Amino acid sequence: MIIKAVKFRKDGFYTQPFVFGGEEGPDKFDINIRYRGSLQNYLIDTGDEVILVDTGLPAGTPEERPDAKSLAFTGKDICGYIEALKKLGYEPEQVTKILLTHKHADHSGELKSFPGAKIFVNADELSADELKGLNNIVPVSFTDGAYHNFPESQKICEGVYYIKAKGHTNGNSIVIVEKDGLYYMLHGDITYVDEALYENKLSVVFEDPAAARVTLDRVREFVRENPTVYCGTHTPQGYENLESDRVIDLDRPVETVLAEVDFSAQGSSGKYVCSICGYVYDPAEHGGVAFEDLPDDWKCPRCKQPKSKFNKA
Repeated sequence: MIIKAVKFRKDGFYTQPFVFGGEEGPDKFDINIRYRGSLQNYLIDTGDEVILVDTGLPAGTPEERPDAKSLAFTGKDICGYIEALKKLGYEPEQVTKILLTHKHADHSGELKSFPGAKIFVNADELSADELKGLNNIVPVSFTDGAYHNFPESQKICEGVYYIKAKGHTNGNSIVIVEKDGLYYMLHGDITYVDEALYENKLSVVFEDPAAARVTLDRVREFVRENPTVYCGTHTPQGYENLESDRVIDLDRPVETVLAEVDFSAQGSSGKYVCSICGYVYDPAEHGGVAFEDLPDDWKCPRCKQPKSKFNKA
């Protein structure tokens, strides 16, 4: 069993109000504290199958141009998702299964590039716009009972488990891989950075805040009871944990390294990108209405987040 990170963006950031403010409110935290951000998904090579956990941003998604008021920045392109996959030595045709953590485009963006793979999706997520037109989806109803302290799970193959983890979205899921006595938790957005796991904080992005709290509590309980390598999507801590087989110890946090940010020389195309789901607002597709002229209560048509979650492209 081999687990690899598929890396496609680097040098991003997530501010403390964004990653800590889901319950107490973002105004309780310091926007000038920026944790390191990146974008990567994961690959599991069982020897018999190649399984992806999520499939990156859609090809052609523009980079964001954050400023000092930006709450989050997904990072600068390393390469496209498919190119990142090929850099690891894999072709799309080799992929047999895809386990989707949730619908947002930074996780589902290249599903269409794998027509020969079975795409496993939490049945509660099937109506998502991001999944329309795909004919190779396998709805998962989590019929295999409890997995440790998680009440609902589905065994995908020996050592690979798909776990229901509602909160960030109503169809959010986790993947756990058992390997050499360790538990590799490959997750979408349970937390955006590991500091939130250590500090027991919810981010400001969720569809069901009560369920998100339950899920985070279960994750923390699992981590305390089992030697867990915690592999997130939005922070380089995810692949750093993976590459060093670093087991999370909630009582001994890894030292924080803050993001280095340079806001100078920022151009703009007039487009804006949602830092949550990757939706691109292009004035040319909206009657020429500039993003700045949209009403203050306008929300992302895909993930329903407010204008404050968008960055210039």
